[in-house]
Amino acid sequence: MDPARSYSSSAYAFIAQIYEPPLTYHYLRRPFALQPLTAARMPSVRLLDAQGRALPADAAPAQAAYTEYEIELRPGIRYQPHPALARGPGGGYLYHNLAEADLDGIDTLADFPRAGTRELVARDYVYQIKRMADARNHCPIAGIMAEYIVGFAQYRDQIKDTGGGAADLRGLAMAGVEALSRYRYRIRLRGSYPQFQYWLAMPFFAPMPWEADAFYRQDGMERRNLNLHWHPLGTGPYMLTENNPNLRMVLARNPHFRGEPYPGDGAAGDAEAGLLADAGRTVPFLDRAVYSLEKESIPRWTKFLQGYYDLSGIGSDNFDQAVDYGAGGEIALTEELRARGIRLRTAVEPTTYYMAFNMLDPVVGAAGGDPARLLRQAVSIAVDFEEHIAIFGNGRGVPAQGPLPPAIAGARAGPEGVNPVVYRWRDGRAVRRGIAEARALLRRAGYDRGIDPRTGRPLVLHFDTAGSGPDAKARLNWMRKQFDKLGVELVVRATDYNRFRDKMQKGTAQIFEWGWHADYPDPENFLFLLYGPNGKVRHHGPNSANYENAEYDALFARMKNIPDSPDRQRLIDAMLDILRDDAPWVWGYHPVSYTLAHAWVRNSKPNPLSYNTLKFLRIDSAARARATAAWNRPIVWPLWAFAGLLALLVLPAVAGFLRAERARGR
Repeated sequence: MDPARSYSSSAYAFIAQIYEPPLTYHYLRRPFALQPLTAARMPSVRLLDAQGRALPADAAPAQAAYTEYEIELRPGIRYQPHPALARGPGGGYLYHNLAEADLDGIDTLADFPRAGTRELVARDYVYQIKRMADARNHCPIAGIMAEYIVGFAQYRDQIKDTGGGAADLRGLAMAGVEALSRYRYRIRLRGSYPQFQYWLAMPFFAPMPWEADAFYRQDGMERRNLNLHWHPLGTGPYMLTENNPNLRMVLARNPHFRGEPYPGDGAAGDAEAGLLADAGRTVPFLDRAVYSLEKESIPRWTKFLQGYYDLSGIGSDNFDQAVDYGAGGEIALTEELRARGIRLRTAVEPTTYYMAFNMLDPVVGAAGGDPARLLRQAVSIAVDFEEHIAIFGNGRGVPAQGPLPPAIAGARAGPEGVNPVVYRWRDGRAVRRGIAEARALLRRAGYDRGIDPRTGRPLVLHFDTAGSGPDAKARLNWMRKQFDKLGVELVVRATDYNRFRDKMQKGTAQIFEWGWHADYPDPENFLFLLYGPNGKVRHHGPNSANYENAEYDALFARMKNIPDSPDRQRLIDAMLDILRDDAPWVWGYHPVSYTLAHAWVRNSKPNPLSYNTLKFLRIDSAARARATAAWNRPIVWPLWAFAGLLALLVLPAVAGFLRAERARGR
C-alpha cells in the first residue's frame, strides 16, 4: 500500500482510491487523455539549454539540455483523518514522540483516541519524490527516475551517507525537485522526456506528508503492522478502514474529500449507454465499498448471480452461462442474464501477448541471416492466433498486427494497420495468409517440407515456457500442432518461473512467450521492448528477444522523445514496417476484458489505465435489495414435504397408541 513501492494492479485497485498524483486519465474519453487531478491545470513545460536558459517555444525537443515541469496545486485539498496528523492544544503533534510502552493496547489506528488532518501542499509531492530515492523504500522505478530527474541519484547517495531518517529527507535538497511556494513545485529532467507526464498520473508521484514517516518509524509500530503498507494516508475520496487481505477489505468515504464533478463528456456511444446521465454531479457516490476474498471462482460467480456482488468478470468455466454468439459472430449476453438486467461492457486492453524468437540464437536469430528471417515469417503465419483466441480465450482477444495495442497512439486501424507478412486485407477485414504461403517461405529458407538439410530429418525448434497445469498442457499441445503444419518438430521445455527467468537473462531460450501491459498510453512504452540498447542479455533491459536493428534503433531514438504529430507517426510507421519484415515476435494478440454489471450499477466503464474509478460508480441500493430478495427467496416446500411425510409416519403410531389406551381403559 506504500505508493513508493507498489507496482501491481491488485494493489492499485485500492491505493488509487486513496492517493492522488497531480494528474489522472479522463474516465470516459478514448483514446486515453490526461487531465489535472490535484493540479489546478496541466503542468507548464519549459525546455532549457545547458546553462538553464529557456529555449524558444518552437525549439525542437532534441535541443533541450533540460526540461522543467512546473505544477500548481488546487488549494483546499485535505488529507483523510489520521493520528499522524493529530495535534494538541499547543499545536504540537500528539503521537510523534511515543515510547513503546505508550503503544500498549494499540493494535489498529482506530485505537488512537484522536485523528487530525491538514491541507495538501507542494512540499508533500517533493517529499514523496525524495522517498522514491531512498533505497530503503525499494522503489521499482528508482532506476528510471535516476536517469531523468536531476539530482535523484546524488540524493540517494546522500541518504546512504547520513543514515536516512525522516528529518534527513526534509533537510536534504534534491537539485531537480523544489517547492516554489505553498502550492507550486518544479521538477527538472535531463534532456527531453515527454512520457514523464504519464508518470505524473501514477501513484509513485502521489503526495506523502512527512508526518506519516515520522509517525510510523517510531519503535513498536512495525511490530504491530502499523505502517504505510497496512494503513495508507492520502487525500483521495476513500480511506482504507479494514485491511484483512485473507478475508475482506473495506474502503470508506474520506470525510475531508473535496468532491469532484462527474465527467460531462466521453467517447462515442457513452451518452447512449447512460454514462453521461450523472454529468456534473459531485462524486464520490458511494459511502463504502466492501471487497471479499473468494478463493474459488464458482462461489464468486454464484454470488454475483444472486446479486450479492455488483460487478463481475467472466471466467472460462462460466463463459457459456454468460455469453451467446449470434449468427454473424456478434456477442450477446444469454437470455437468463438479460432477464436479470445484467449488462456487458468490453474493452481491448493496452496489453500485448506475444511469442518471441531469441535473436541471439544461431538458427532462428540474427546470425541465421535471411533464411532465419524467412523461417520466422513462416512461423508467424502458421501459429494461428485467431484459433488460439477462440479456443483458450473464448474469443476474448484481438489478433495483433504489431506490438502496439489499438488504443495506443501510433497504432493504425484498417488496411494501413495490417501486417502484410501475415495478413491480407480482404472484404473489409484482415485475413490470415494460408499455410501454403508459410510453407513456401519455409522452402525459401532452406527447410523444404520442414526438413533440416543438415540432418535430413524434421527441423527441431525449442519452446521454453513457465506454464504448468492442465490448461497449460492443452495449450502447449496446440502449439506443437501449429508447428506440425510446417513439418517442424517443436520440443517444449517447461520449467518453473525462476529457471525460466534465468534462461531469459542468459539468452539460452530459443522461442518463448511473454506479455506486456502498458505503464502509460504512449507507443514508446511498447516499441522500447525491441530497442537494441534494451537487450536482455547484453544490457539487462526489457528487450527479451535481444532484437537489434540499426535502422530501427535510429528511428526509435528520434521518435521516443518527441510529442505525437504526423512526423512521429511517420517514424512509427517506418519502425513497424521493419519489425513486421524482421518478425522477431509472432505478434500474438491483445486481450479483451469482459465486465458484467447488474442493472442497479451506474457509470461502469472499463478503464485499464486508470484505477481511481470507484468514485464514479453509483449504486441503486433499493433496487439491489429488491432483486436480491426476489432472487434468494427461501425454498420452503422441502420443509412442508418433510413435515407431511413425518405426519404420515407419526399419525398411525399416535392412532395406535390411543386405541391401545382406550382398550386398557375398558
